[in-house]
Amino acid sequence: MKYILQVKPNSRHEKVELLPDGSLKVHVNAPAHEGRANDAVIALLARHFKVPKSSITILHGSAGRRKVVEII
Repeated sequence: MKYILQVKPNSRHEKVELLPDGSLKVHVNAPAHEGRANDAVIALLARHFKVPKSSITILHGSAGRRKVVEII
């Protein structure tokens, strides 16, 4: 299944929110530096959806705040 994400790095709390348009807003503690926020997004989504981290891939937007991820 594919999801569109808005990522907020350097957030105080880690959480996943459902937005009215059906996309997800993901708040992570990690900074957007050297892929740390991407790793934190994958770890948070894995905990949220109760799947292993290896089943989540970032398809588009690995360098931006809007991402498309696929969860197998």
